[in-house]
Formats: sequence, C-alpha cells, structure tokens
Amino acid sequence: MKKCVVLLLLVLSFTVVSAEVICDLDVTLLNQDPYPAIPGDYVKLVFQVEGIDSPDCNDITVSLLESYPIEFDPGESGVRTFKKVDYVKDFESNLLVPFEVRVNEDALDGTNPIEVRVQSKHDAPLLKTLDLEVDDVKADFEVYVKDYSYATNELTLEILNIESSDVEALTVEIPKQDSINVKGAKRIVVGDLDSNEYTSADFEAMPKDGDFKINLIYSDTINTRRMVEKTVSFDSSYFTNRKADESTTGMGTYIFWAVIAIIVIWWIVKKFTKKKKK
Repeated sequence: MKKCVVLLLLVLSFTVVSAEVICDLDVTLLNQDPYPAIPGDYVKLVFQVEGIDSPDCNDITVSLLESYPIEFDPGESGVRTFKKVDYVKDFESNLLVPFEVRVNEDALDGTNPIEVRVQSKHDAPLLKTLDLEVDDVKADFEVYVKDYSYATNELTLEILNIESSDVEALTVEIPKQDSINVKGAKRIVVGDLDSNEYTSADFEAMPKDGDFKINLIYSDTINTRRMVEKTVSFDSSYFTNRKADESTTGMGTYIFWAVIAIIVIWWIVKKFTKKKKK
C-alpha cells in the first residue's frame, strides 16, 4: 500500500513539473516603419522576443497571424523558426524578428490589433495581441471641366480634394493621348490643397468629345510623393453657342470697327491739315 502511495505521488509530481512552462517567453512590437502605416502600402514590423536566455528554451517559433488588417504576399507564411541559442550566464539576450507585410487598403485609421504567437519546443504557445497604428494619408480628387473656349483653346479644370488629408505641391498633368491634344505645358503646378477645398488649372488644349486621362501628383502628410490617375469627361455641347461667347464676339467686333474708324478719321484730319498748310 505504501509503495502504491509513493508511486502515485511520483506520478503526480512528474505531471505538475511537466505542465510547467520551462521557457518563459514574451513578445513585443519593437518598431513599425512607416509609423503610422498607410492602407494599401507595405509596413515593416520588428518584433522583440524576450526570455530566450534560459537554457530551457529550444527551437523558438514566431508566427505572425494573417488577419485583418495585414495581408501576406504569395509564398509568405508568417512563420520564423530559430534554433537553440547558446545561453550565457548573467547575460540577457533578445531575439529580433522582422516581417514585411501589406496593410489592407480598407484598414481604419487608428489602432488596429494584430496577433503574434511565440513558442519554445515542448512548451505551450503564447498568443499576444499587439497594436498596429494606421493613418490613411492618401488623398482622392474629383475633377471636372469647368470651362472651355473655342476662341482661345483654353481648357480650365476644377479639382476638389474629397479626402480628409491635406496635400502639398499638387501638380496636374495631361499625358499624351488621342482624345486630347495639348499645346504648350502639359503639367501645371497648382500648389497646396486642403481637404474639401478646390483649385483650378488652365491648359491650352483641344479635347475631343468623350473621356481623357489626367494625373494628379502630390505630396502627402508624411512627405511621400504620390500619383492618382483620374478620368475626365468632355462634352462640347456645353461650351458652344453660349450667350457669353456671343457677347464677347460682339464686343470684339465693335472694338475692331471702332479702331478702323479712329484710323480713318486720323488719316482724313492729317490729309486736311496738310492741304491747309499748302
């Protein structure tokens, strides 16, 4: 009976010891670049694993779980495995684990949770939720043909910043294409444009009915140069047979004949004066 009790105690003791975590690990997000991350762009993440200085730590696996808002490129598993690190007494060593992942283009501004799992061989895994900071600094625009003059071929585009981010050094470019023929500068710098504000750009061009492409190039709030391609529609019927054009044409005709009359009167007066002197 005593032997049975002793044997039972030994089994229970072994079970308790084996259930203990012999490698006490922890993981933190040491750095993210850029900070904050940009939806639709890549972000570099560096995780720091602490507690590997124990001689009981073996074959450490760090897994970054693929879940919103991060996405892996094809072939990326998000798993990093490290063999046993030699233990040096009284020396604390940390493991740095880098990842480069894409941020979902619909990621929300602010703090987004991401999950990392770290495990030493024969130990239960540690699942840690960490914070990824995201800020959507990209801009978007609405572009319209504000005016077009067939007399001067002046095309005026109106650009509205429809996002919450301000932009700097906004440049409007009309690339070469069949649907519009640009004379002179194809790129106009219009300057800074705040959120929900609008500006305009003037080109000398001859557009055809239909759509043409423009490029909007700008610097965002983290000083990254970006480009957005937009499609602009042109309908000539809106810019022909206008009353404003008629009045302008009438005024031009009036000025022309007025100048002619002045020249004729000057010539008659000069000729009459010359005869009088004789």
